Amino acid sequence: MALEREKHLAERSLLTLSEGELLELYRLMSLIRRFEDRVAEMYTRGKITGFCHLYAGEEAVAVGAIHALYDKDYVISTYREHGHCLAKGASPDKVMAELFGKATGVSHGRGGSMHLFEGERRFMGGYAIVGGGLPLAAGLGLSIHYKEEPEIVCCFFGDGALPQGAFHETLNLCSLWKLPVVFICENNFYGMGTLTQRAICRPELYRFAEPYNMPGVRVDGMEVLEVYSAVVEAAARAREGHGPSLIEAVTYRFRGHSMSDPGEYRSKREERLWQERDPIKRFRRRLGERKISSAVLDRIDRDVDAMVDDAVRFADESPEPPLSDLAKHVYVD
Repeated sequence: MALEREKHLAERSLLTLSEGELLELYRLMSLIRRFEDRVAEMYTRGKITGFCHLYAGEEAVAVGAIHALYDKDYVISTYREHGHCLAKGASPDKVMAELFGKATGVSHGRGGSMHLFEGERRFMGGYAIVGGGLPLAAGLGLSIHYKEEPEIVCCFFGDGALPQGAFHETLNLCSLWKLPVVFICENNFYGMGTLTQRAICRPELYRFAEPYNMPGVRVDGMEVLEVYSAVVEAAARAREGHGPSLIEAVTYRFRGHSMSDPGEYRSKREERLWQERDPIKRFRRRLGERKISSAVLDRIDRDVDAMVDDAVRFADESPEPPLSDLAKHVYVD
């Protein structure tokens, strides 16, 4: 699925990234997977309510892309944003507390699953409206361009956003003004329960870059190093003043659209084939090529398990937001 050029760059990344960096990629993917598994458990136990969209299966996209950014770069996400927020460095304790609706959450219990926000980390929010983050990415990019700052914006969205007018308007403006934005389409083949081919007129989504005069590339979103390599190149291009790029990361969510979705529109065979391409298991095998032992990776998994257990405990023991705060931050004083 990935272009041969991207596979070559991924192989080079495997050789050039330090062992510490490779282990950090593995740790973050493992953290996101275990975090989402516990979120599903807490949802079924009634600790988490409302809409909840899990990221399991897509970890390589968030981790590969965000590892290619600088700390001060901005990230904008969708309602499926737990993984992006964690990859940007947010505390698992605070993210879990937000899902529990607690005062200690990253959005102080006001946002819940679909509206995480961590300004200090420059994670500029998840947005429940499909395609809603795209114009905001353009606004951030325009601010950076106007102030002649060195940062860029990384904007994640799903394949379901491509038919939205906001997608086309945003790509047009960003290309016209050469704004420093990297667009990443997480193509998991389904907009809710609708197969992409039934909603979008062309199967190769990265080719939507062509009419907007920007580079477009498709990568294997189940291979963290391919995503990383593509974003390194796109980020460098944006930082040098050459404008935006569109990356289509072909991936697959292992669960339904949301916790309320049984996913009956997908065949068991399809799900099994994609689960065999699990991005964490594949990366673990590639780390073996660097002679990184299973014992080291097992220790990381145990540490991550303990971290997620602590996050659940922190969220459960945290206080509810007081009623006196109900009207705060609604209007500017």
